[in-house]
Amino acid sequence: MILYDLTCPEEHRFESWFRNSGAVEKLIKAGQVACPVCGSTKVQKAPMAPRIGKSISLDDAPVAKKAELVAAMEKATEAFNQLRQVIEKNFDHVGTKFPEEARRIHYGESRKRGIYGDASEQETRALLDEGIEVRAIPWARGSKSN
Repeated sequence: MILYDLTCPEEHRFESWFRNSGAVEKLIKAGQVACPVCGSTKVQKAPMAPRIGKSISLDDAPVAKKAELVAAMEKATEAFNQLRQVIEKNFDHVGTKFPEEARRIHYGESRKRGIYGDASEQETRALLDEGIEVRAIPWARGSKSN
């Protein structure tokens, strides 16, 4: 997702989120983005200043914040591990054939079921552009994969 500053002919400035830079151009050209103030669909991207946040390391954080961050990371890791267990137990692993099998299921050429596997970012975008609902989950590799 990417956030763009937009403006209309009345110089109303507003922000909107888009899937990617191509999507913003396509939606503006199709007149599907409207100014929330005046309703004009003749919007364009406004000049934007980059938003660069200061990065901090755990070493720079106060002790209380370190403990809070570590606890949050442990909780997130546990939730991720539970999600992985549910997926592995209930979905079929199709490996590198994921994009092809997702298409087969979507177009009714294969039985409808939950699957998981590997797809590049480009393959994932192509599936989404076809209207195929997929989720990219960063999968930690087990020691067998190394």
